[in-house]
Amino acid sequence: MTADASFSRLDDDDYPAYTMGRAAEMLGTTQGFLRAIGEARLITPLRSAGGHRRYSRYQLRIAARARELVDQGTPIEAACRIVILEDQLEEAQRINAEYRRTAESANPTTTP
Repeated sequence: MTADASFSRLDDDDYPAYTMGRAAEMLGTTQGFLRAIGEARLITPLRSAGGHRRYSRYQLRIAARARELVDQGTPIEAACRIVILEDQLEEAQRINAEYRRTAESANPTTTP
């Protein structure tokens, strides 16, 4: 793999670039919190060859949202469910907008 290819992965939101310790530090939380949201199946970190958890930027954004809710007093299980539902809603809205654009381009309306 070339150096350019290695660096381009750093721009990939799904590339598991962060160790558990670094992820916890970046989020200002504990490694236990990351384990808990993993157990709640909010995020599933990839594992390194040595079995260590590795997190992507996308997963860190999801974890940050869960932490925000927990900091506001929401139980961790409920916070994880809320974040999952928010993510599903965002995806459904994206798909809906895509369908709408496709339908509009297939049937352009002309105004008299």
